[in-house]
Amino acid sequence: MSVRELVVLGTASQVPTRHRNHNGYLLRWDGEGILFDPGEGTQRQMLRAGVAAHDLNRICVTHFHGDHSLGLAGVIQRINLDKVPHPVTAHYPLSGQRFFDRLRYATAYRETVALTQAPVDADGVLVDTGGYTLQATRLSHPVESYGYRLVEPDGRRMLPERLAAHGIEGPDVGRLQREGVLGGVSLDDVSEIRRGQRFAFVMDTRLCDGVYTLADGCDMLVIESTFLDEDAQLAAEHGHLTAGQAARVALESGVRHLVLTHFSQRYTEPDDFERQARDAGFDGELTVAHDLLRVPLPKRR
Repeated sequence: MSVRELVVLGTASQVPTRHRNHNGYLLRWDGEGILFDPGEGTQRQMLRAGVAAHDLNRICVTHFHGDHSLGLAGVIQRINLDKVPHPVTAHYPLSGQRFFDRLRYATAYRETVALTQAPVDADGVLVDTGGYTLQATRLSHPVESYGYRLVEPDGRRMLPERLAAHGIEGPDVGRLQREGVLGGVSLDDVSEIRRGQRFAFVMDTRLCDGVYTLADGCDMLVIESTFLDEDAQLAAEHGHLTAGQAARVALESGVRHLVLTHFSQRYTEPDDFERQARDAGFDGELTVAHDLLRVPLPKRR
């Protein structure tokens, strides 16, 4: 049975707290695992969350500030220590290649796994696996930063009542799906488009066109909300979003499930983030993330 869920490993911003680890997010997508922004302590959070190195197929780093990347050294060494039997691909801004190299080889260890480096230097599709496309889009932050978007291809939903009306049943259903036409009945006659799911991961950024490009029509949007709205000027100065700004992006982009995360240590009441997101008008599913939380993707439309 396929599993599509977000496993939250850490939700702090620059400074971790007693209750919030540095960033770390694992997207389970059917049989694959995509690890986003492994900050310091991610390897231990993986253990606490029941996530193994064998679960990782890709690592996506938005930018090279420490709270989003210092965990790379431990995660990469753990992948090699556990001799993960499949290739693992790392995506990160090309401008930070020197930081990636330093973290990958921070200490001595035995390399046993083929870690593929696939840096990002422009907006566009990074990979098309057939099951999804992974895209990157530039954001607005003091250092080069990219957000990531995963899009499943549209599929087909067979309509039993239309199949019955045309007398199509049993093996003939599969034949029609493969060939597109059966006895003068086309696939369009007995099915409808099933929209593929869409997921976006948006970390450190000001409001910019890239945020909206990533969020557009997403089933789940994981987005930073470092500050509350009363500190909007501070957010803009440091290249971040507020809870209200993130919620308005979700509202205007047609997001179904909004996940707020990356909280400044200055705030101690998570309910304030939810309140401001609702005050901004977002009425869809809303999660204020906490460490070790599991969030299933919404069911297909």
